[in-house]
Amino acid sequence: MKTIADIAKIAGVAKSTVSRYLNGGSVSEETKKKIELVIEETGYAPNAFAQSLKAKKTNIIGTIIPRLDSYATSRTLMGIDERLRELNYHMLVSNTGQDLTREIENIYTLAKQKVAGIILLATEVTDAHLKAIQEIDIPVLLVGQQHDNVYSLVHDDETAGYAIGKYIAQRGHKKIAFLGVGEYDVAVGVKRKKGFAQAVSEHTADVEARFFETTFSMSDAAERAGQLFDEFSPSAVVCATDNLAIGAMKAAYQKKLRVPMDVSITGFGGYEVTAMMNPSLTTVRIHFTEAGHTAASHIAKLVKGEDVPKLTYSRFDLILRESVDIRTNHLL
Repeated sequence: MKTIADIAKIAGVAKSTVSRYLNGGSVSEETKKKIELVIEETGYAPNAFAQSLKAKKTNIIGTIIPRLDSYATSRTLMGIDERLRELNYHMLVSNTGQDLTREIENIYTLAKQKVAGIILLATEVTDAHLKAIQEIDIPVLLVGQQHDNVYSLVHDDETAGYAIGKYIAQRGHKKIAFLGVGEYDVAVGVKRKKGFAQAVSEHTADVEARFFETTFSMSDAAERAGQLFDEFSPSAVVCATDNLAIGAMKAAYQKKLRVPMDVSITGFGGYEVTAMMNPSLTTVRIHFTEAGHTAASHIAKLVKGEDVPKLTYSRFDLILRESVDIRTNHLL
């Protein structure tokens, strides 16, 4: 394993210069590039970050988010910020633009900046995430995703998916489409779908459910929903997020399908705008702000060395509105 002395020798600089660089001190741009190149070539960087954390930490909690234009993210951040202020911590937000490489880089960067802990709103958890979390050696809390080796706060996606699936099946719908996202997102792409599938399979044998995939984009969801209306002609569409549901309602309008008389549509998330739509959207409301409060409380305890549950679930409610109709007969 390489040491600081090894890095200094290869880069042709003093050991103190490498140490100063690793601890965020002033180093010339030319020297900085030399050291960074050696670190990259030798794979020393992660251990260097871990060593730099032996210095005194701040009262700053780093929060890494995948995107800024998300209702779920903004509400969660509001909750985190509110509780951290009460606990005399400050929040430093780092946006990755849904770029996994930047997400990993930001874990190391925040650690180098001496944050006391990190809250990671991850889209997925890869081996690179786990390696970074282990090497920075400071408390990390996952929000929205789960891993057995990392403290996690998740939305109860599978149970919520089951609840919305059961509700739709009980309304008499026999042809049900599920519009979701890729399985790279375990929470939204796997667990919500799994809960829904379990519910409709248990309700009655004559329910036909088909699964369709899109992106998180409303416009992509509208396009895919238009296709599934043509391919499947469902009486109900269960969407994995409220944004997808808004896209599906747009597609229904374009196909001259009336909601809920011709097709029922549900969402997932409980965004405020869904109550203002016409018809208003039946959805699963996740308590994002409350989840943010809990995340902040947990990371503060971890920073202090106190115990928190390895896995915590946030709450959800089924919000019944106008976009779902009872179906006794669905003409094929």
